[in-house]
Amino acid sequence: MTIWAAMLTATLVMVVVSSVLAVVLRDLLAAALALGAQALLLSLAFYLLQAPDVAIAQAGVGAALTTAIFLLAIWKTHRKEEE
Repeated sequence: MTIWAAMLTATLVMVVVSSVLAVVLRDLLAAALALGAQALLLSLAFYLLQAPDVAIAQAGVGAALTTAIFLLAIWKTHRKEEE
């Protein structure tokens, strides 16, 4: 196995792990951050697959913008524990 294939395999394993974490975590903030990490790792996978234009779009929209919208929505809502 070449180093490129090992890096791609490790990246894809981390994508799956962060995706599972985003589903399993009970805290919304932690789940949103895990989803952002998943999007950033997916962007790295696209870059390793020699698709830099897709990687930049995924990093900008998937990792940055979507995570920011999720965090803003969580910040604007009230937790049940506070009531």
